[in-house]
Amino acid sequence: MTGQAIDWRTLAASPGTAGYGPQRIVCLTEEPTEWLYMLGEERRIVGISGYTVRPPRAREEKPRVSAFLSAKIDKIVELQPDCVIGFSDLQADIAAQLVKKGIQVTIFNQRSVAEIFSMMYQLAAMVGQAEKGLVLIRTMQNRLLDIEAVAATLKRRPRVFFEEWYDPHISAIAWVSELIGIAGGDDCFPELARQPMGRGRIIADGAEIVARNPDIIFGSWCGRRFRPAHVRARPGWQDVNAVKNDQLFEIKSADILQPGPAALTDGVEQLHRIVMNWGQHHA
Repeated sequence: MTGQAIDWRTLAASPGTAGYGPQRIVCLTEEPTEWLYMLGEERRIVGISGYTVRPPRAREEKPRVSAFLSAKIDKIVELQPDCVIGFSDLQADIAAQLVKKGIQVTIFNQRSVAEIFSMMYQLAAMVGQAEKGLVLIRTMQNRLLDIEAVAATLKRRPRVFFEEWYDPHISAIAWVSELIGIAGGDDCFPELARQPMGRGRIIADGAEIVARNPDIIFGSWCGRRFRPAHVRARPGWQDVNAVKNDQLFEIKSADILQPGPAALTDGVEQLHRIVMNWGQHHA
């Protein structure tokens, strides 16, 4: 068996909820790690993704046992987790290998803002922090409502192209598209945002982006540095509003492409600040 056995009699005699739920958690992506730290439950984490940068201290305190599409299965087994938390069908193969080793695996598949909040509440409840989690969630939701209210004062909303990758062009996933709307912009490719996989959001012909003439372009190239000069040099893009007006901005992947707290706080704040600054010059 994996994990540390806890006798139910011990739990029955103990006050509170600290002994309930998983005690040794491996997080295969960054967002559950960040959320557990925010909940004050980082002691439960015994392994993290190598891509984790939030919070920075996690990389110093926790062993890194996975990438995104691969994981050190033997290392995870050695850590004796009583729960491994992953994200989406993209980690199904990792999950299957761990299940065959007798390890409990929870895979969330949050793709929208509402689903991110749902995931966060469920995870908070799993570690006995439903009440604290709900307080934090309400704070984030109220801030999103405030941002949306300020954005409603814009005389004109900018057209926004969010580029998740550049070769081929991949547009915004659902939660990013939603956050663009909350921040005050209009996603140039809302019909693609509904596609859960990157291949479903490929824009094969860059001329289609040019035709939709975004006012602002955000780049978040999945861990690679966004290069505005690369965008400016694309044939036929010189007359795109965002290029002409130098409205080319990077939002780091860790701040927006992780479907967790970061996107709902730092990510949307960056979107909103840039959109509102654009609005001041394009009334």
